[in-house]
Amino acid sequence: MDDLQFFHVVASSETLTAASRELGCSLPVVSKRLSALERRLDVRLVQRGARRLVLTSEGELYAVRVEAILDQVRELEDTITDRAAGLRGSLVVEATLGLGRAHIAPLLGEFAAAHPGLHVRMQTSALPLRPHRREFDVAVHVGMPPDSSLRMRRLAENRRVPCAAPSYLAEYGTPTSIEDLVDHNCIVLRENEGDFALWRFGDADRPRHVRVHGGLSSNDGDVVTGWALEGRGIIMRSEWHVGPHLDRGELVRVLPKVPTPPADIYALLEEDGHVPRRVSALIEYLAERLPLRLRRAQEQSPAT
Repeated sequence: MDDLQFFHVVASSETLTAASRELGCSLPVVSKRLSALERRLDVRLVQRGARRLVLTSEGELYAVRVEAILDQVRELEDTITDRAAGLRGSLVVEATLGLGRAHIAPLLGEFAAAHPGLHVRMQTSALPLRPHRREFDVAVHVGMPPDSSLRMRRLAENRRVPCAAPSYLAEYGTPTSIEDLVDHNCIVLRENEGDFALWRFGDADRPRHVRVHGGLSSNDGDVVTGWALEGRGIIMRSEWHVGPHLDRGELVRVLPKVPTPPADIYALLEEDGHVPRRVSALIEYLAERLPLRLRRAQEQSPAT
């Protein structure tokens, strides 16, 4: 079991150095133990010399089977544990940068305080999810996930809206149609591997889109919103993020009569396998508390 746990960490890491940090030991120790495991199995599991950790075909097969075995062990332990006992074990939660900092992190802090037997680790990223690497127990994602094989639970309603500072609209005019956006400086959020310069409008029955252009872009939603507040262009951002700025009049919604498609907030986890009680408890907690927290953030933003 120790070897299985060890290789699970290695296979889930970007590099052996990252694996050594996760395991709490030195890189030479990890390398030596990996070599010993490969000698015992008489097979090469990891390609040597690559800057990033790359599994061989045998290593990929071993990682998948190891994960299945560990899932079965966790399911067994969860089944025989007294259901009245407190939650225990580890939870790895992944979230996008802005939502993670502003709302998911505080909620995780509250959840961990209520369940001292848990070890909760949160990681934020602007990169797209990579569910095949199994780097999380729960991922919080804005909008439909890129992988349809994931199990989803909607945590809160949300949609993306175009908006700009009054100073920008006063200087450059207010768009009256989505086609007008082509002539404006649109600040682009590069938050995934999709076509981030293609802004979508309408609904499922009548989708519309426009390709925007501008001189500023970032993978950080706070940076993009900050530029908009300075009057540097129009942004397309989630209501959860810009709602307080809209309420205070710091930003103004552009094209308010043109609908935008939903970008609800979801909890994601693997489709197959047993869901540990600690995972289901966290998802229920987020589903109950996140909408209240988002609503409170807007209510506590009085207009100036």
